[in-house]
Amino acid sequence: MNNEKVRKRKPEIVVISDVHLGTFGCRAEELLDYLRSIKPKMLILNGDIIDIWRFSRRYWGKAHNEIIRRILKLMIKGTQVYYITGNHDELLRRFPEFHAGNFHLVNKLVLNVDGKKVWLFHGDIFDVSITHAKWLAKLGSIGYDLLIMMNSFCNFFLTWFGYHKMSFSKKIKNSVKGAIKYISDFEQVAAELAIDRQYDYLACGHIHQPVIRDISNHKGEVTYLNSGDWVENMTSLEYEKGEWKIFQYEYKKKQQVADTTPVPVQVEIREQEMVAA
Repeated sequence: MNNEKVRKRKPEIVVISDVHLGTFGCRAEELLDYLRSIKPKMLILNGDIIDIWRFSRRYWGKAHNEIIRRILKLMIKGTQVYYITGNHDELLRRFPEFHAGNFHLVNKLVLNVDGKKVWLFHGDIFDVSITHAKWLAKLGSIGYDLLIMMNSFCNFFLTWFGYHKMSFSKKIKNSVKGAIKYISDFEQVAAELAIDRQYDYLACGHIHQPVIRDISNHKGEVTYLNSGDWVENMTSLEYEKGEWKIFQYEYKKKQQVADTTPVPVQVEIREQEMVAA
């Protein structure tokens, strides 16, 4: 137990999204392992944490329960937990903003970090299939589930024969022009809105594409961050020692490794001030 405490990292801020608890594709054991390795000052759950659209008791196992318990334990020990609603848990949007101790249920969040404004929301508002044809989005969600199941079946045999795992959806997203354009359009529209509102950073989820990059137009520039997901990428955003980075979980002897790719964000947290969104 003492060894676990020694290994625990303490980032200032951790952002997680698109966990999809209660579904086949959720990598609950990996996420639980990650959560046990950190003790952040602030944990932001940026949408689609519990998948109400596709929830199934048969997929809600022990690790899913333990994730909830781990988050509650972090709250008890002083971590501020913000649950930002997404489209798969949109039922929670029917309730007004809720605050109880260290837990906060919100639709969006603005942080003032050392004079820099960080805007966080899930991002589904920019998805045309959700805003104008929800039935189509839900149908696509079912198709995505089937793809994940097929992928898991294939990866079982690949690892059995000593080959590396592969991601069907990643290959599709990276090879189909329409998918690439959708991701690019999503990022551009979200970034332009953030620039119009004079935010310095924008953090989203929704599209399962972890990234940190600067986006600019004739009005200005914003740093766009996406936390990825815990279905395929197993990533989060972490802020520590004046730097935003993407954290990539790798299941190797239960160790997590950070993506060391340099990012264009250099800020220092001296004081954290909550600002009304």
